[in-house]
Amino acid sequence: METIFARELDLYRDSRKYTIIDVRSREDYAKQHISGAKNYPYQELEDKFPNLPVDKEYILYCDKGAVSLEVAREFERRGYHARSVIGGIKAYRGKYLTVRIDSSAPLL
Repeated sequence: METIFARELDLYRDSRKYTIIDVRSREDYAKQHISGAKNYPYQELEDKFPNLPVDKEYILYCDKGAVSLEVAREFERRGYHARSVIGGIKAYRGKYLTVRIDSSAPLL
């Protein structure tokens, strides 16, 4: 199982060769995510495995990298090729970061 640095994520995203999966909750995904990433919360992945092609390559990320590392190991055990993003979305500063702005929050 391989890892990549968050700063490398744009290269993988640009290639369109990889399926990027955000394994965080739907709420966290809605707040911010990598554009084009699929949101499969790790608690629901068991149901997704039958529909994920084994011949594809997957990049997984979470909040800080620990959960996606464990999920990537599970992908590998099941015969998939997966990489985990070190530092997760907290470390990502690339061009594909999508952030929801909460219009109800007071301006300071």
